Amino acid sequence: MTFKPEPLPVTLARILLLLLALALLAGCGSRQAQDSLVGSTAQRLVSYAVDDLAGALPTSDFTPLSGKRLRIDSHFLGDEELQSYADQRLAMELRARFDIEVVPALVPADHVLTVFYTSLGTDQGHRGFFLPLGFVPGLDEATRLNLVTLEQFHGVAELYYYLDRVRADETLRARRRTDALGLPIITIPLSTLP
Repeated sequence: MTFKPEPLPVTLARILLLLLALALLAGCGSRQAQDSLVGSTAQRLVSYAVDDLAGALPTSDFTPLSGKRLRIDSHFLGDEELQSYADQRLAMELRARFDIEVVPALVPADHVLTVFYTSLGTDQGHRGFFLPLGFVPGLDEATRLNLVTLEQFHGVAELYYYLDRVRADETLRARRRTDALGLPIITIPLSTLP
């Protein structure tokens, strides 16, 4: 019996089919927003992001208000408790750093800070190569086997504001990260929270 090699186009077609199958099995990335702050890590990530956001208030806008009364009027499409926490953190930063007296809504104020929170929460992402196993009966649809991935879990806080009806030049953003390298058997933390 003699060995007869397959024609090149058939071999090339099989290689391309194999590469296509591997590409379909190995995901490139995904991102997921988390609905609530379940767990200490999520709460800490968002709290630290809000702290960073408050620390980013520009001195050029708020130093001239030292000794004045300011009312915070904030708006957010999400969780009212989280909005209230962020408001209180901003108020504390304004008092401590700029000596501004933050007053409640019914008390007359010299200035009004209108805040629009565009993000207060967490998001998760997975980038790299993994085998999705959610199609296997009995497994959760998010189940996967990491080959080499970067697993991202971030706290995000973002706002823009008007000071006495004048919009600030830029949107303030803060992101706290905890990332890990996902391998088939072990996950290695790349960053940790303080």
